[in-house]
Amino acid sequence: MIVKELKVMLLTFETIRAKDVENYIGRDNVLIIDLRESNEYNKAHIPTAINIPYIDYENREITLPLDQLLILYCDRGNLSLLLARELSNEGYQVKNIYGGIRAYRGQLER
Repeated sequence: MIVKELKVMLLTFETIRAKDVENYIGRDNVLIIDLRESNEYNKAHIPTAINIPYIDYENREITLPLDQLLILYCDRGNLSLLLARELSNEGYQVKNIYGGIRAYRGQLER
């Protein structure tokens, strides 16, 4: 029983495939967040994504909206996975992009 409760507590967000991100681009109620450093974001990023480097959130310099779906990605999906878990435990609706931007095959903005 305790193990089931722990699993529910730890996995309260969804991981989506990179190709499914296309379904969320441009939606008013969705905020796509690139957690990479600004120089990486400026080279290329998923359309409509905003850049909030992981370190800025980790230092609590950023406040995120509770009324929007947050879709997180980083380079390979590791940092975004950690932050997705943390944000979902804080009450945010979160999805993590499996494999990060390296897995994304759609058009990128520069």
